[in-house]
Amino acid sequence: MLKDIFNKISSKNQDLILSKDEQKKITESSDAQKSEKKVVFKTFRERLKRTRENFFRQMDSIFLGEREIDSDVLEELEELLVMSDIGVATVDEIFSKIKEKVKRRELSDVGALMSAIKEELLGLLEQSQNPPKWEDTDKKPYIILFVGVNGVGKTTSIAKLGSYFKNQGKRVMFVAGDTFRAAAIEQLETWAKRLEIPLIKHSSGADPSAVVFDAVESASKKDIDILIIDTAGRLHTKINLMEELKKIKRTIGKKIEDAPHDIFIVIDATTGQNGLQQVFSFRDAVGVTGILLTKLDSTAKGGIVISIIHQTHLPVRFIGLGEGVDDFQPFEPEMFVDAILGREGE
Repeated sequence: MLKDIFNKISSKNQDLILSKDEQKKITESSDAQKSEKKVVFKTFRERLKRTRENFFRQMDSIFLGEREIDSDVLEELEELLVMSDIGVATVDEIFSKIKEKVKRRELSDVGALMSAIKEELLGLLEQSQNPPKWEDTDKKPYIILFVGVNGVGKTTSIAKLGSYFKNQGKRVMFVAGDTFRAAAIEQLETWAKRLEIPLIKHSSGADPSAVVFDAVESASKKDIDILIIDTAGRLHTKINLMEELKKIKRTIGKKIEDAPHDIFIVIDATTGQNGLQQVFSFRDAVGVTGILLTKLDSTAKGGIVISIIHQTHLPVRFIGLGEGVDDFQPFEPEMFVDAILGREGE
């Protein structure tokens, strides 16, 4: 009997030891995640410095002399947000709620006002940020079609996204669907070799739909997880080129039902409100599902992110914060708002 009791006690102690080991692993994993998030946030802050400094430099002039928060101050703040490329319609919606709070005397100081603005901005951004479909799917290959106008950084963004997925252990394949420019094929081929990612290409001048057809077949046979397709940059006003995009989309759909699974439009953040019209045009033509914003580190008007999400109701999936392959981050609303609204040292 004593032996049985001893065995039970030993068993319980062993459970406790295992439990502590597991707890330690969980703690270490949590600490690592926190550390990684701090690094990412630091990058956000550094690369969005121009937007943040532009905003606070002008805001400081508005509140010079500890002015009372009244209609004049709110009007100046509205103008500041519009000038940061957040957009009139978006600013109107934000401040309709802010003004009500001021009337009820809920916002008596600058700190409370800024917290309220942050809350409203975050609410707008989170409305459209649904979880990416590739995170919870067994579809293979998962097909992502890239679209956009000329010169926005589409091919480089494809390379960065390919690297992102490869680092997650995914089998990735690129498709050189921009057959109009030999240089576009060469550029993607250079990236593919550098990242050791297979590439499907045809010669310059080939039918883009034929390249895509072959690529989908190849990806299916080779057990590829993610197939990323480049297309020629085209002005959103060119109807014939938009029809070609529709043909490419139909070709993919004939090979794999409900594909492409995502259609990403790449927008250059430095183009400001013009980017909105690009999104609308491509969305109407082929049904855009997500946005990638490039060159956010090169503009003092990063508010375009907020305007695009609010006006299009589409999620921003990734943002480009530099030229390097790792200067590419999944978009996180709270981190973004903190990065552009937080002062240095906060």
